[in-house]
Amino acid sequence: MHDATAVAPSDAAQADAFCLPDGIVYLDTATHGPCLRVVQQAAQRALDEGVAPWRLGDADWEASIERVRALAADCFDGDTDAVALVPSAAYGIAIAARNLPLARGEAVLVTAGAFPSQVLAWQQRCHVVGARLLEARQLPGESASDAVLRELDSDSTIRVLSLAHVDWRDGSVLDLDRIAAHARARGVALVLDLSQSLGALPARIARWKPAFAVSVGYKWLLGPGGMAYLWVDPSWRARGIPIEQHWLARDPVAVWRGDAQRPAAWRPGARRFDAGGVADPQRLAMAEAALQQVARWQIERIAPALRARTAALASALRAQGLSSWLAPDAQAHILGVRPPVARLDAIVAALAQAGVVTAVRQGCVRLAPHLHVGVESAGMVSDVFDGVARG
Repeated sequence: MHDATAVAPSDAAQADAFCLPDGIVYLDTATHGPCLRVVQQAAQRALDEGVAPWRLGDADWEASIERVRALAADCFDGDTDAVALVPSAAYGIAIAARNLPLARGEAVLVTAGAFPSQVLAWQQRCHVVGARLLEARQLPGESASDAVLRELDSDSTIRVLSLAHVDWRDGSVLDLDRIAAHARARGVALVLDLSQSLGALPARIARWKPAFAVSVGYKWLLGPGGMAYLWVDPSWRARGIPIEQHWLARDPVAVWRGDAQRPAAWRPGARRFDAGGVADPQRLAMAEAALQQVARWQIERIAPALRARTAALASALRAQGLSSWLAPDAQAHILGVRPPVARLDAIVAALAQAGVVTAVRQGCVRLAPHLHVGVESAGMVSDVFDGVARG
């Protein structure tokens, strides 16, 4: 484990790595990561180079695809062959739903209130095969992790767990160590959406052993939209069926031989799941710059640095007497604040007036800073909450 103080030379240097308007406290990385200067510069260079697209040779283009794949793989488990480039988390979940065995009378388990991308593909698959889609609803005083484990113990028909590591509403974190071990012992396949954790928390792929794990690239990985990363277990790299049949996923020589009776072999590893249209030069350039910055900072160092920021926010709110507003399971880089419903609109308006950018998700004000936000901002943010609470 590295010393968290080594993330960057100083808080000022971290903040300077991002390009944000003056007078704004951006606390909405969970919706879209703040733009890095190197990503903005990479996008501009690629746009300029795009005026002469014939200068980009196939070999150069494919090399950039593989550089992005390798950098993304380092955020999972370092296995480049494990990663496919896809357009969204929903696309990755749909690949899992298409491939994992599921029969009539069996079940898929998701958490209650899961983000739609976690649910929609399973709704369709369950409808087609006559399976059931179950929700792990928390009992009073029960954590989301305990609810999942309870459902696993009580229903032997569950064949798939499709879970988000970090809740999109309030930042609560599932105990995937316990859940994954429980699922393996029962022969239940695990599908993970890491969109709210990859880049901000280490991914313990070797410990969790998912069948599929996916993350968007535009939140905590600080890259562009339209680029997501799908990690695939070795068994599915060898026999999985992709959603689309794109020539880039096939042997680069055989696919062009023009023989309709002899399908070209797949490229190795998870590349068979690569989606068409994702790897455009500008998006690749932005993704590569973002992932390189994440690699320089190192996720093992980013994680405690982000936790220090949310801890400072939580401490400041507690000091204002607002402990009861804090989400009970917040442990990491997203802090959920649930004010009384009657105060919610006033708080949102006050935050906006103060230049604090947040998001509200199902009654929860979600505070999601990245390294551009210093811990000294916590007092100002808590003062806004306190001013409305006392108003």
